[in-house]
Amino acid sequence: MATRQEFIEMIAPIAVKLRLENSPIYPSVRIAQAIHETGGNLNAWNNLVGYKVGTGVLTPYWQGDRVSTTTWEVIGGIRYDNVPGDFRAYLTLEAGFRDQDLLFGSPRYASVRMARSPGEQVKALQSSGYATDPSYASKLNTIIQTYGLTHFDEEVVRMLEKLQEQIVALQNRVSSLEEQAAMEVVPQGRKLL
Repeated sequence: MATRQEFIEMIAPIAVKLRLENSPIYPSVRIAQAIHETGGNLNAWNNLVGYKVGTGVLTPYWQGDRVSTTTWEVIGGIRYDNVPGDFRAYLTLEAGFRDQDLLFGSPRYASVRMARSPGEQVKALQSSGYATDPSYASKLNTIIQTYGLTHFDEEVVRMLEKLQEQIVALQNRVSSLEEQAAMEVVPQGRKLL
């Protein structure tokens, strides 16, 4: 069993990578969800976000494997324990996160995609019905704060800024080369007047 810090260190590179690849989920939120949904423990089915089978529509990342277990749900303000549930099982952790990103592409989760901060995003997750726990957003925010997870969001911003600087430098270099190529070449041996 991994320590909480080891768990974070396993999940963070995937969360950062996916955000750099345009995932709508902030790394801090993704890591907090994984901690909350699993208690900070890896499971054999690589589903760290409590993604249920739902309608069972296959995706490029989920091929129909499932694990049946019990969970708890809040329905009508009442908590029910030992509720049976079928959860998606994945070959890798990354496949599980990518499948979740597909879910968040649906209209139901537009507010999740549009969120401009981790705090706004966890509220959007709760209001869009991702979880039945009325304290879901509060619990995720507490995890984010306790473990300083916004550090990973800031890492993504720094990486994107550095990439943008490199793009600008390359664009400037290309412009310079194009200007040089467009110059008239003076044949050797001839003098200009």
